[in-house]
Formats: sequence, C-alpha cells, structure tokens
Amino acid sequence: MAHSRDSERSSTAVEVQRVYDGDIYVRVNSIGTGTVRPFVLVPGIGVSSTYFERLAPDLNEFGPVYALDLPGFGGVPHPQSALGIREYADLVGRVIDELGLVDPVVVGHSMGSQVVSDLASRRPELSTVVLIGPVVNPEERTVLKQARRFLAAATHEPGRVKVLAVSAYLFCGFKWFSRVLPKMMSYPIEKALPKIEAHTLVIRGEYDGLAPRDWVRRVGELLPSSRLWEIPGAAHSVMYAHAEEVARLCVEHARQTAGDAPDDDTLHRASVEEREDESLDPAFALKSLGGRLTEAVGVVTDDDELIERGKTTHAEAVEEGTSRDDR
Repeated sequence: MAHSRDSERSSTAVEVQRVYDGDIYVRVNSIGTGTVRPFVLVPGIGVSSTYFERLAPDLNEFGPVYALDLPGFGGVPHPQSALGIREYADLVGRVIDELGLVDPVVVGHSMGSQVVSDLASRRPELSTVVLIGPVVNPEERTVLKQARRFLAAATHEPGRVKVLAVSAYLFCGFKWFSRVLPKMMSYPIEKALPKIEAHTLVIRGEYDGLAPRDWVRRVGELLPSSRLWEIPGAAHSVMYAHAEEVARLCVEHARQTAGDAPDDDTLHRASVEEREDESLDPAFALKSLGGRLTEAVGVVTDDDELIERGKTTHAEAVEEGTSRDDR
C-alpha cells in the first residue's frame, strides 16, 4: 500500500512516500499539484530520482510529477536476489495503480527505458511513453563494449552529473550493481518495442554512446508509433544537462496523440539555446549543499521526512539562485 503525508505543494516542495509490494518498496518523490495528467519518471541502473531533479519542475504542466527510486538504488533496500527488468516494471505498475494515476506519461532513462518498455508492452491503456537514451543495442550486448561507450559518453557530461553519478553508485554499492547489470544486459528490449501501443517519444544526446544514432533509428522502426529527437551537445544524461529542451519535447509529446502526429522514423535534431554557466553564488550553493547533506542523512537513516526536507531545500536553493541570476 502507499503511505503519504499531506503537505503544501509548490514547484519546489517535494513529497516523499512509499509504495510497498510485500517487503520491498519504491520510494516515490513528487512535486506539483493538479489532476489532469501526471508524469512518472523511472531512472537507470545504479542511479536515483535525483537525475530528474532539473527535469521534473518543467514537467509540472498537467499534474504532479513522480520520480521513482527503485529497490537497490538511491538507498532503497533490495531483496536478497536481484530483480529483473520485468520485476522492476511490475513495481512501476504497482506505483501507478496504488497512487490511482490515470494514463500517466511514463518516462524511462537508460535501464529505465527497458523497465518502461516492458511495462508499456503489457499495458495497452498507457497511451504516452518517453524513452531517453534507450539501452541496450542488441548488436553490442557485452559489458566491455557498453563500458567503453559509457566512458566515452561520460567525457561529455557536465561536472555536476559526474558528482551525482559517483554519489549514486556509492549508495547503490558494487555488489547490487553487479547483480542487476546482467539483467539489464540480457533484456531483449527489441522484442518489447513492437508490442507498445503507446505513442512513444525517443530522445538521445548527440554524444550518447550507449544509445547511438543507428540504434535509436532502429528503435523508431520497431515502435508502432514514434517520434525521434537528438539534443545537440548532450550525452547520456541528457535530461539533466539539457532539462529545458527535454521537458519541452516531453510536454509537446504529451499534448499529442498518435493520430495527431503520424509515425515518423526520422531522427530530428532539436534546437538548443546557448546559456551561461548556471553555477550558484556562495549563499545559494551553501543552502544547496545543506539540502544534499540532509537528504543523504535521511537516506542513511531511512528517514523519509529528512529526505523530503533535504530535497525541498536543495530545490529551493536552485530555484532562488536561478531566479536571482535572471534578474
């Protein structure tokens, strides 16, 4: 069952709740209000909902945005045996059902694209799906090849993404990561894609070696209804480094149906506005760091209220710092 607390909501106020399935649970981090149509965000292997912290506020167009921390990641406990993609997909489905979400826009990044694809292939009632940096190309289904591609893409990631990745992998731990990795490597996403009835948006970064252009084009061919976009200058974590552009594509996609936008296997190139360095001044950076530390303590002590407080503090610091820069 889902456990939640009532709280005032804003664009920065984060609510943390849990959806249980027996002894395991998914941590659900949400922002925003409304009842029209929510977004559900599923992260990749080893990382947490934090990867969506810049994207989520820009998706609060129709209703709340729910970013998930799956068992084994983000400090959420995992069972003794490794979960497979199908089991993770069932957990995402349970979140949708327990929270009473009606036809949410389901977004998956990296391994999360496998989880979302598996779920959508078995749930025809889901009408809108977004796959960001979908993996794994069946022609390169080896750990060595994927590791090389990951490292090559990482050189194009901004520093803050690298810091997020390191902290996320530390919370995950090598043992659990190594148990889930074979499940990700062996999952045949190419068999799930043709079964997805949902209108599907596929996004890749220009330097995303884990989701190369030829493979993303093949993903579009396998999907019954798709739109393909590439973000210039971005790498695998495109939804973090280029949150505004990705959010714009997602919201536009959510407003359409398969009938409004005919299937198109062309890989379109998005326009990207040049922006100055978004580093915070010392005062807001200190507040942001305080939020991060509070969240980390909450994760370590299994205290959702601390996690909620830390995430909200960090989000406030980023919003306040950005608003000040814009003046």
